[in-house]
Amino acid sequence: MANITKKVSWSSRGDESGGGERTPLLNGSEEVRYTRQLSGEGGMFHIGRLSTVDLEEDMTSDEDSVRGCPKEIPHNEKLLSLKYESLDYDNSENQLFLEEERRMSFLGFKCLEISRWVICGLIGFLTGLIACCIDIAVENLAGVKYYVVKQNIEKFTEVGGLSISLILWAVLNSAFVMVGAVIVAFFEPGAAGSGIPQIKCYLNGVKIPRVVRLKTLVVKVCGVICSVAGGLAVGKEGPMIHSGAVVAAGVSQGRSTSLKKDFKIFEYFRRDTEKRDFVSAGAAAGVSAAFGAPVGGVLFSLEEGASFWNQMLTWRIFFASMISTFTLNFFLSIYNNKPGDLSSPGLINFGRFESDSVAYNLYEIPLFIVMGAAGGLLGALFNILNYWLTIFRIRYVHRPCLQVMEAMLVAAVTATVSFAMIYFSNDCQPLGPDQSEDYPLQLFCADGEYNSMATAFFNTPERSVRSLFHNPPGSYNPLTLSLFTLTYFFLACWTYGLTVSAGVFIPSLLIGAAWGRLFGILLAAITPNGSVWAVPGKYALMGAAAQLGGIVRMTLSLTVIMVEATGNVTYGLPIMLVLLTAKIVGDYFVEGLYDIHIKLQSVPFLHLEAPATSHWLTAREVMGAPVTCFNRIEKVGTIVDVLSNTSTNHNGFPVVVPVAASDDLGKICGLILRSQLIVLLKHKVFVELARSRLTQRKLQLKDFRDAYPRFPPIQSIHVSQDERECMMDLTEFMNPTPYTVPQETSLPRVFKLFRALGLRHLVVVDSENRVVGLVTRKDLARYHLGKHGLEEMQLAQT
Repeated sequence: MANITKKVSWSSRGDESGGGERTPLLNGSEEVRYTRQLSGEGGMFHIGRLSTVDLEEDMTSDEDSVRGCPKEIPHNEKLLSLKYESLDYDNSENQLFLEEERRMSFLGFKCLEISRWVICGLIGFLTGLIACCIDIAVENLAGVKYYVVKQNIEKFTEVGGLSISLILWAVLNSAFVMVGAVIVAFFEPGAAGSGIPQIKCYLNGVKIPRVVRLKTLVVKVCGVICSVAGGLAVGKEGPMIHSGAVVAAGVSQGRSTSLKKDFKIFEYFRRDTEKRDFVSAGAAAGVSAAFGAPVGGVLFSLEEGASFWNQMLTWRIFFASMISTFTLNFFLSIYNNKPGDLSSPGLINFGRFESDSVAYNLYEIPLFIVMGAAGGLLGALFNILNYWLTIFRIRYVHRPCLQVMEAMLVAAVTATVSFAMIYFSNDCQPLGPDQSEDYPLQLFCADGEYNSMATAFFNTPERSVRSLFHNPPGSYNPLTLSLFTLTYFFLACWTYGLTVSAGVFIPSLLIGAAWGRLFGILLAAITPNGSVWAVPGKYALMGAAAQLGGIVRMTLSLTVIMVEATGNVTYGLPIMLVLLTAKIVGDYFVEGLYDIHIKLQSVPFLHLEAPATSHWLTAREVMGAPVTCFNRIEKVGTIVDVLSNTSTNHNGFPVVVPVAASDDLGKICGLILRSQLIVLLKHKVFVELARSRLTQRKLQLKDFRDAYPRFPPIQSIHVSQDERECMMDLTEFMNPTPYTVPQETSLPRVFKLFRALGLRHLVVVDSENRVVGLVTRKDLARYHLGKHGLEEMQLAQT
């Protein structure tokens, strides 16, 4: 997060002449009159009068000397950042586009459709392959670590000096985590965390910088291997969703801008419309590889992301998900020397819940609902604690070296706490012939017994979840589970948000499985015949669902993911009830974890619907006005000056036909984007040059696709003084049919149109079709329902 020293506070709308009624701000604060000139999103505005609020205290002379590297970065989540742009999900149907479509034969369209299926297959295959590599690397590294520590502990249990084992464990953990944190903090900060909030934003239509780069993928994969092998309270499932999305963004473009390598394939798909659809397929393939849940992956993309959806897209995404889980399954079967045995559909395998052991009675449903409510409360507590911790990190832990040190500290503390819990635990269980523990620790237990606490801590989180689900009754005593739940809850809360690649899915499942199993044990103890129906593994599953639902607040997709991961549909209804209850209870206190982190990054995220009480607001009140417009034939110097203006960074410009010489407003005849104008300037598409036949060829759509997605900045394009006097005809390149709304349209109606069609700019016109304003994502995202009714967020260049 960049340093936010000032925030710009917008208030009621004023027109160009400064007239109009004085209306109070939505939050009841004092009004400040201003004029805003906006012709697109991003960047700053032309401001007639503006008030700034200084977020920093008055600095002393000592602080002035370190202004370049402040100790504290102020933060205010009531801000909306202007640095984020929208994706152009709506095609620009200009003359070039229409000519290309007309030239394309029926066979050409069929080939494109086949290409889409091929790309989705490749996305699934590569995502599954990456998941396989992550799984094998983590298992081997963690295996070596646990074997070394186990040998060391056994050695020093007999002769004394277990502190050496603790130091060895802490050092190994810190070393792994240091590598993971260094590559994230110093090479690609965009790879931090699970990446799910960023992918949610991308699918929502926000262009998050560097989120789908190849470098991000490499750092993400290496980072998550180090994090999980380093023993942090994290999972490798969340980052798989981000990895799948990056794979999709790369494969679908047929080139790598990072490696500067163009394979000259899939050129037709080099635009936001197609790319965003493929990214949704990649995210679904990531879910599928992580949980072995192809249907859950499709529903995840549908629930969390893409606003525009159709049946063919659903089929392609399902295909990518299926290929992903099959690929992972196939390669893991070869790795495990069981080629063809496709029994590992996902990275997390909950194991089989056999029908007789998972049967439930009608009277248990209220108990499941109570567990859902408990999960909602615990999830809300987790989210609130993590929110304040993240605020602290933004303010004080903003230097890369500090971020690495914090990650190493967490790794060492995790090892120390784990060791202490195992050391002081006297919960010894017999080591039977059917015992599935990979690293059973005897410690101070008698021969033929192992330390039960070590099963939970001295293992990868996935294995710990599986043992909580499937170990027979009596494998854990209640005190062990209580202490484990308490410590792991706070460790997971502290860990999420570190500068490492890590997910929150598995820690949430592990916390929930622990207290769920505890709940089952207590039920069996206090009810007659409880030991018959209160199977601990069944309640561990419900607790895991409740805790995960309480933290991330996903309902539909998570229900299906849990059902698919358990391999048994019997629990469909209880899991759905548990997740629904957890969401309702949790939402009463605070938002879901991903939504909190999206808000903390000040991203202009558009929710499913406009705020409930916003019907009285109209397009005229939310739009940016007056608008910078271009004429159909515009002077090159004027275009260059507008694009070069550093105080404005507009991305869309209405093209107008002047109505009268005295009237400033012109009739709308099209819309042209900054990226299109830059390509036109780069290729010198001027009227005079076309007449003198100095241009070699006519500009084609391919020229725009070749420049996508990293269009050159206007500063890199040289325009001579003579060329500034030339004219540019925008008719052929502008979108002649942009979406427009009358200025009296209500905010919910504008919101619905904007979100459903994935728009970037929505032109507001008067009764005579003259441009009066422009609505962009930030104009809509600023309004949200707060504790005191409808509130307006402030905009800042962060």
